[in-house]
Amino acid sequence: MSVLTRDEAQTRAQLLDVHHYSVDLDLTTGDETFESTSTIRFTARAAGDTFVELKPETLHTAALDGTPLDVTTLDGNRLPLTLAEGEHTLSIATTMRYSHTGEGMHRFTDPTDGESYAFTQLFMEDVQRVFAAFDQPDLKAVFEVSVNAPAGWTVLSNARTEQGSDGRWQAAPTPPLSTYFVCVAAGPWHSVRTEHAGLPFGIHCRRSLAPYLDADADEILDVTRACFDRFHEKFDEPYPFDSYDTAFVPEFNAGAMENPGLVTFRDEYVFRSAVTDTERMTRAVIIAHEMAHMWFGDLVTLRWWDDIWLNESFAEYMGYQTVNEACSDRFSDTWIDFGIARKAWGYEADQRPSTHPVAPDPDAVPDTASALLNFDGISYAKGASALRQLVAWMGEKDFLAGINIHFKRHKFGNATLADFIDNLAAATERDVHAWAEQWLRTTGVDTLTPRLDGEGRAWRLTIDRDGSRPHRLAVGIYDRDAAGGLVLRDRPQVDVPQAAPLELTGPRPALVVLNDGDLTYAKMRFDDVSLETALRSLSRIPDALTRALVWNALRDMVRDGELAPAEYLAVAAAHLADETELAIVQGVLAFARTQIADRYVSAADRPAALATLTAITRDLLRRTEDGDAPGLRLAAVRTLVDSATTPDKIASWLDEGTVHGGPELDPELRWRILARLAVLGATDETAIAAELERDPSATGQEGAARCRAALPTAEAKAAAWTAMFKTDDLSNYLFTATALGFWQPEQADLVREYTPRFYPAALALADRRGPAMAEAAGRHAFPAYAIDAESLALGERHLAEDPMTPALRRKLVDQLDDLHRALKARA
Repeated sequence: MSVLTRDEAQTRAQLLDVHHYSVDLDLTTGDETFESTSTIRFTARAAGDTFVELKPETLHTAALDGTPLDVTTLDGNRLPLTLAEGEHTLSIATTMRYSHTGEGMHRFTDPTDGESYAFTQLFMEDVQRVFAAFDQPDLKAVFEVSVNAPAGWTVLSNARTEQGSDGRWQAAPTPPLSTYFVCVAAGPWHSVRTEHAGLPFGIHCRRSLAPYLDADADEILDVTRACFDRFHEKFDEPYPFDSYDTAFVPEFNAGAMENPGLVTFRDEYVFRSAVTDTERMTRAVIIAHEMAHMWFGDLVTLRWWDDIWLNESFAEYMGYQTVNEACSDRFSDTWIDFGIARKAWGYEADQRPSTHPVAPDPDAVPDTASALLNFDGISYAKGASALRQLVAWMGEKDFLAGINIHFKRHKFGNATLADFIDNLAAATERDVHAWAEQWLRTTGVDTLTPRLDGEGRAWRLTIDRDGSRPHRLAVGIYDRDAAGGLVLRDRPQVDVPQAAPLELTGPRPALVVLNDGDLTYAKMRFDDVSLETALRSLSRIPDALTRALVWNALRDMVRDGELAPAEYLAVAAAHLADETELAIVQGVLAFARTQIADRYVSAADRPAALATLTAITRDLLRRTEDGDAPGLRLAAVRTLVDSATTPDKIASWLDEGTVHGGPELDPELRWRILARLAVLGATDETAIAAELERDPSATGQEGAARCRAALPTAEAKAAAWTAMFKTDDLSNYLFTATALGFWQPEQADLVREYTPRFYPAALALADRRGPAMAEAAGRHAFPAYAIDAESLALGERHLAEDPMTPALRRKLVDQLDDLHRALKARA
């Protein structure tokens, strides 16, 4: 299959003006394939040769202006076309294959009730798996979609759908859309429908999830309506589509997808087990994120994939900001969670060999395969951080004025970074073009360190910068109070680089925190006195956002080999039991458990690290015995289960169906406990099968796959390896579940023989099953347990010598960089 290059897309865009697609899908022809017919009306501005893309199981017929084309000329995914100048109609009839990897038309049968569902994910090049198209984002067209579906199914699409007398579902014509936005979701959906602002709104899920969706429907719809109204206060352009549906779909690779009028979410966001308020807030932020795309991404779309950050950074920023504004009565400050979770993701991505500018040079994204690599912490979190700083620098009023100019000038069309910056510049006297060059066209993270000079009551604060970007930030100056706590003395605004040192009067501060308020994007370090204060008094810092900033700095110091992993654990043990912000507790526990305990401490020191984590979680459980903080208690229980080194306590919880003092065990906690018992060799296939009979859902199937792969026997490992890399029977989710169970630090001797086998197996899988499975293999099936120089050398040799798909190469580059950092931390 040929990937589309930027040059080819530009050439085709100069030749063609695409007007209209009629897409007809027949989903009644069996479980493996479906029929697809597309009719495209377009204009050739001149005579010339081009091609249309499709990836059929069988290409039956193709006709240009009624004249049959030779279907044997299909070359990979390209059917060549020779065009005269003028109007044309192209009709193509195919049989297409359903996917089980979350790409194209994904088909899923629910093990709970046997009901089947089909939905599309057409991002990048996957529309070609569903219907023939001129597949590039700047060839927008009107789409009319009709679907023949089995009896009892409902069909959802980008526009309102109706079922005709013949049983066929017809969607209304859309406004001009890029090909990757077309969406169909078909099945016996359970739906909750309402109306808001004169438009139909709906939320939909599998029938087996109906009770869980109904339980959360008010919350989901309240967030959706509140964000919808807030966006209409911000944006001059009204919502541009005729309905707003949200479909929670199974085995979805992304968090969600911004299909106009029909947003698809992974259906884990229909919570069937207890979750924390932070996780509910994450769902709300994703709702706002995808809704922001209706304007930035859908109404105005990138011209080529080098500008994907324009879509994702804007939606990331708007998601957090809009929930903060519109849902403040339900959720606490969203920027705390952004700082502890998303921003850390951006910092880590930006320090890897695979880093790239937020807005890459067009030459750096020459084709669609390279474009797919940029969906990372840089395009999301770093870009959102840069936009947040830009808003603070420009002022929100001018920023929104520039955004509204952008929408007005380019609605239903395409735009570039240059267009975006020009439109912002039209609304402000600030030099936005210079800002863009400094922040969007460069890579890496600046490091800022305070330096205090002076004595007595006169001090000078100088900020040393390792990097080149300008920063406008607040400096938190903290003193100790009589009770030993920390109080804010002052928070001056400072430009970096500084024109002159900041003059301070009074006693030497106990703590100096750069970037207090977390408005810029940079790694923060401490002077010696401030570091000692931070390590000893972190929980005494009064502001939660500042505490999140300090925790992020400590995390980054561990990753850079500047702070011993054991010292980070000691700080967590000293302060986490007193932490009141749930997002911080979850973030610190996750890093301590998955990175420090599993990777950054040696095998000999790992039991002590797990014991520390167990002690921390027991302190949290004692603190939450009164039931006032169920989310905090849940986070502690999860980590305690994952950190168990002996089976007795958690096995007794499983037998009794409850944690002593609560909570009752729901399916998620039961599978979590059973997975840990499997790792410890304290369960078997009989118990796994019994639990699966108790919970035969899709999530139960994944839980069982993970448990089976985690059993510490040669037979279990061989069966899991065969399932992942030999048979190709596993869906994307079952592959991931199996991979998550396979590698365990406790089982190093048992799985050591598979480490060198991973690379040829992953290369072959990526070639056979495509980019989604390549990404899954690189992310989840990588032998991350093997922290030694030999494993690093093995991986580097394969990177140097083996040809591999871009998606797999990118994941392996990142994994080996993480391995290098883990070795440095251990040293």
